[in-house]
Amino acid sequence: MSNNHMSGLRRGGRVASVGAAATVAMGLFSAGAANADTFVPLPDGEKLGPGVTITRTGEHAVISPSLAANGAGRVAWVSGTATADVTVTPEGKVGPYNGPTGKPGTNNSSTHGASQVNTGYIVGCQVSIADDAISAGVSGGIDLKGVDAGGSIGLKIGPGDVKFVQLDSKDILKPGVYSIEYQDIEIAIQGCAGYAQARSYTVVEIIGDHYSKTTLYGMPFSIG
Repeated sequence: MSNNHMSGLRRGGRVASVGAAATVAMGLFSAGAANADTFVPLPDGEKLGPGVTITRTGEHAVISPSLAANGAGRVAWVSGTATADVTVTPEGKVGPYNGPTGKPGTNNSSTHGASQVNTGYIVGCQVSIADDAISAGVSGGIDLKGVDAGGSIGLKIGPGDVKFVQLDSKDILKPGVYSIEYQDIEIAIQGCAGYAQARSYTVVEIIGDHYSKTTLYGMPFSIG
């Protein structure tokens, strides 16, 4: 079995703070400071699907108040590794990319002539992002974002909105292990005056006569 590892999205950021916070189950980087950062450890996960096993490991987030200090902004620095162990897939060839359909449940994924793994985060403002909410189609207002050259994503989101933020994707052209690793990617949220939540997702689409799509969701966490 081949190994195809993507180490991308290592883009600096708050790496120096992560080591010190790793020994804290959940708390403040700066004790006693009202605006201190909050370290949120998140559990590993696994999902079995037709011809694929998806795992997510080492996931955590660091929540910071926005520098705008207007009560409607905050920042989440996210890290983790998403891995797809694919045992069955046609040897595809990447074709024209037609983009995500934007329909509920599409999770910002789209088959374009090859199987694919993509990963990112679902972000909601004043919405509880539980499994039943996602399956009910609360994500109908999908807005695809991407990581810029600085490893930062700016997201404007209002009360009741839920948006998918794709970090990266990798084409699967033959069976093997495909990983997407990201470290201290900044998701800056503006416009949400109420509470905000986020949770990770990883989608694997397998093309062929027996098309399948397998999705692994992470644990929801508060962004304040």
